[in-house]
Amino acid sequence: MIDATETATDGSITHVIPLRPLGKVVAVTSGKGGVGKTFISANLAAALAKRGQRVLVLDADLGLANLDVVLNLYPKVTLHDVFTGKAKLEEAIIRAPGGFSVLLAGSGMVEYSRLTPEVRDDFLRIISGLIPHYDVVLLDTGAGISDVVLFAVSLASVVLVVATPEPTSLTDAYATIKVLAGQQKRTNIHMVINQTARLGDGRAITGQLQQVLDRFVVTEPGRGVRLVHLADIPADPSVRQAVMRRQLLMQSLPGCPAALAVTQLASKLEETVIPKAA
Repeated sequence: MIDATETATDGSITHVIPLRPLGKVVAVTSGKGGVGKTFISANLAAALAKRGQRVLVLDADLGLANLDVVLNLYPKVTLHDVFTGKAKLEEAIIRAPGGFSVLLAGSGMVEYSRLTPEVRDDFLRIISGLIPHYDVVLLDTGAGISDVVLFAVSLASVVLVVATPEPTSLTDAYATIKVLAGQQKRTNIHMVINQTARLGDGRAITGQLQQVLDRFVVTEPGRGVRLVHLADIPADPSVRQAVMRRQLLMQSLPGCPAALAVTQLASKLEETVIPKAA
């Protein structure tokens, strides 16, 4: 594996170099906050676990972690304790509702909001320790294109970009995809469009983004970015009910339209994207 960063003489990070992506690691990211990224990460994990996959979700949003809130969990040991050497990795992994495991970050970890060499090394150590024990590791990243977010995404073999049909969300999704293509030379990025009003909206939106990318973004001479539409998650009042109750939609209302769409997403991800075991 190549080095992940270039550093200045004072030790500060000057440029992020993409790592060789790791198998079985799926990054769930977004350009804009508030698009349902963590909701999708948690419920996708439950859907994959129901299909027999051993799944762990790592809360990689180190500054504004909220996976614990979504899952109604109160961890005694967090990723912060592992980073600082106060606890072992296995002590921080807990079982979540839905049959999957989670590694939760402590909210407001300001010291981890910048990609220092220490944060980089801690991340690599954690991911390397997790991969042998799970079929799928989902990284619930922060939103945007900060160094920490981009580094977390660089560790994944598969990237899911979550967006909504709102213009601001799509603009930020485009910006994120453009950076991933430029810095990490990504040529395949998978799209999940949340809160769609009509069947087929997400595919149409993905097609519109693809047209813009074809015009303005080229990763290598003659090679552009291919967006793969994986799922539409329909606007569904059941989602708000589950979030307010701090429950997994896959458990509380598994037959609602949004839950069925997440189930289809898990099936498609498992069949076409997740690397098969050797």
